[in-house]
Amino acid sequence: MSHGIAGDRLPEGDEKVRAVRGMFDSIAPRYDLLNRLMTFRLDVGWRRRAVAALAVRPGSRVADIACGTGDLCRELIRAGYRPVGCDLSLGMLRSAHTRTGLIQADALRLPLPGGSVTGMTCGFALRNLVDLDEFFRESARIVRPGGRIALLEVAEPSNDLLRRGHSLYFGHVVPRLGGLLSDADAYRYLPRSVAYLPPAERLLGMIRDSGFMAVEQRLLTAGLAQLITATRTRAKAGE
Repeated sequence: MSHGIAGDRLPEGDEKVRAVRGMFDSIAPRYDLLNRLMTFRLDVGWRRRAVAALAVRPGSRVADIACGTGDLCRELIRAGYRPVGCDLSLGMLRSAHTRTGLIQADALRLPLPGGSVTGMTCGFALRNLVDLDEFFRESARIVRPGGRIALLEVAEPSNDLLRRGHSLYFGHVVPRLGGLLSDADAYRYLPRSVAYLPPAERLLGMIRDSGFMAVEQRLLTAGLAQLITATRTRAKAGE
């Protein structure tokens, strides 16, 4: 594969953008299948929790950033929202199964007007972004005052036994399964990419500083995943 994520080194900057885009282009055809297998379909429930936690008016326009094949978009439609999906990977968009509008775009430079959406979701993509501060500022730009965001990301169980089992599974079983059914390098990278995430308190602080209030983190399924929600303030911090 030519996506540039082979080996132990994690790419940074523009190299990371190219590597992430190439990686998701390559795994798009079997991405949904592997998600269901690797999480034992827990990812379906996590997405439904995120959409329920969004809690904005029915019929609201919601941006799903890093939408992939459209899983969250489909849940948003079921909940009565009007989603628009954005993803860096054209391969993922071509493999999408959703009837909503889709846009190929970098999450740090979204082609959406300021204050144009009431809600925003993002599923398991924060660690794939080059600059989280910039992403949260861009999120604050597109979400109107009083609007809401719901972000899903991986987490680590606090229970020592669960944490060791989780590390073994995602560090060894997931790459083997990914190699059998899709792209071995990609599924070795995905568990290692957790290293890109800052500690929880810093992550929540970055969201507050970007122009959000009522920032909350909920651990899901004994800490296997996390759901972060927040409400857009009337103005960005510092304005």
